[in-house]
Amino acid sequence: MNQYGLIGYPLTHSFSKKYFSDKFEAEGIENHDYHLFPIERIDDLPHLLSSFDNLKGLNVTIPYKEYVLDFLDEIDESAADIGAVNTIKIVDGKLKGYNTDVYGFEIALLNLLGDAKIDNALILGTGGAAKACAYVLGRLDIPFKYVSRTKKPDQFTYEELSKEVIENHHLIINTTPLGTYPKVETYPNIPYNNLSPEHYLYDLVYNPEEPEFLRRGKAQGASIKNGLEMLHLQAEKAWEIWSTP
Repeated sequence: MNQYGLIGYPLTHSFSKKYFSDKFEAEGIENHDYHLFPIERIDDLPHLLSSFDNLKGLNVTIPYKEYVLDFLDEIDESAADIGAVNTIKIVDGKLKGYNTDVYGFEIALLNLLGDAKIDNALILGTGGAAKACAYVLGRLDIPFKYVSRTKKPDQFTYEELSKEVIENHHLIINTTPLGTYPKVETYPNIPYNNLSPEHYLYDLVYNPEEPEFLRRGKAQGASIKNGLEMLHLQAEKAWEIWSTP
């Protein structure tokens, strides 16, 4: 039995097991199984790997997309540039890291924006997913600033998101887990009343379908999109990596 799985903590929000289980059944892919591995510490990864003789690949989610790099034998060039990995291929006990978030996010973002020209963007959060989004914005020549709870050079804190800042940044991307099931009442602390129909809000959260971040943006007339399409796209790219000799 070829085995795959998802590492992260917690994993109560994840659709990955259902996605791959349904895929294996629908496409007649036999002797393949997908597990959730909610490991509390990334240092538990070697024990997990030694517990499964036929583990062929892993997806990586919050909070380990950056920390997992220290456990890899090889890193794909673009993943190394980003500094974050969300997919691992295992061959003969050797681990190679990839970033398929970039592929999924770029296509899904372009589907949201259509023909719109974005002058400036805000990325809420600074973790591994944020780095993948930043990589895509760089490829699309969209200037951006990170937003973090702590003050760092060349980025905003949430307290610094004034009316002027919001009005000058028409694309806002939430890469934090705020709003994810079961804590659906949470949301990033931005001045939603300064949003307008000229804004585009993208949320990497996909469970629930309309997180509070998007609900509040839609109430101001903004165009919105959740992370479900990105999830599907990055999962298919991960499968392509795993299934290619």
